[in-house]
Amino acid sequence: MVGSVPVGGGAPVSVQSMTTTLTSDVNSTLQQIAELTASGCQIVRVAVPSQDDVEALPAIARKSPIPVIADIHFQPKYVFAAIDAGCAAVRVNPGNIRQFDDKVKEIAAAASAAGVPIRIGVNAGSLDKRLLEKYGKPTAEALVESALWECSLFEEHGFRDIKISVKHNDPVVMIKAYRQLAQQCDYPLHLGVTEAGPAFQGTVKSSVAFGALLAEGIGDTIRVSLSAPPVEEIKVGTAILEALGLKERGLEIVSCPSCGRAQVDVYTLAEQVTAALEGFPAPLRVAVMGCVVNGPGEAREADLGVASGNGKGQIFVKGEVIKTVPESLIVETLVEEAMKIAADLGIDVLGDGEPVAPVVTVH
Repeated sequence: MVGSVPVGGGAPVSVQSMTTTLTSDVNSTLQQIAELTASGCQIVRVAVPSQDDVEALPAIARKSPIPVIADIHFQPKYVFAAIDAGCAAVRVNPGNIRQFDDKVKEIAAAASAAGVPIRIGVNAGSLDKRLLEKYGKPTAEALVESALWECSLFEEHGFRDIKISVKHNDPVVMIKAYRQLAQQCDYPLHLGVTEAGPAFQGTVKSSVAFGALLAEGIGDTIRVSLSAPPVEEIKVGTAILEALGLKERGLEIVSCPSCGRAQVDVYTLAEQVTAALEGFPAPLRVAVMGCVVNGPGEAREADLGVASGNGKGQIFVKGEVIKTVPESLIVETLVEEAMKIAADLGIDVLGDGEPVAPVVTVH
């Protein structure tokens, strides 16, 4: 367990991120955690590089709506402080904590007494020098050896409440490392492509790596590392799990890529529908199609859809054509029908905490 979020042991794959605020700024950090939580983040990590950050941990851990993991580098004394502060877990990077192995017994005792899990987080960019010398570079084998060596030190003291990550910026190396780990241990695995890059590149790298591993049943919690606001990491991570069927889908837009057959500006129409239904509080698949080849079929298979052409749009609800509207009214009509679908389910569309009374519609 990490706080109230189970990790491993058959639990659903969870999505996490890391705050970008100064942890010592308690209010700003809690505000960002609130934003992440609202976006679907289930676990959050905070950096603890200074004593001021350590002193902020008790308040953050106590007030955060989701479990807080303290991210510790260089200073083993901060590990003990994070445990005492009530953090749900502690991430340690053995490669850059000097004489870390000498502190394992004490860390294991403190974590065990408090019931706090330890994540052994090995990174390609901060691999132990001994392993760099042995392998020449951060290979998959080097990452795995580092992680399992540290696990063995904890195991010597009877501590096994461990999670592991072996992150690399190359998805191919990262995939290889996690596959080896999955064969060699039963610990829960935290997936991540470290330093994945700006939003587009990082999304592609993470999607490729996570998709390959999660499809094989490897991975228990994920963090998409983007050079972008952390809320974007949650959006991408959630979308990856939804695409793999590992998380209930929210709003899904099925839209064609457009071609010479299209009789409507599919790009603009899909963007307008997506924007109009952002945050929709019910699972909903909406098809936005631009011609008569695949349009009617895709629209019919979706919960809600439109097949467009000749300045008009056929509106489909649950496989049936309910009306044809001018192109200028397509977005408005789709939103209206989406609201009816939510109301039929008794779902709070307005966000006021009150379920909407079911609406009886005759099609």
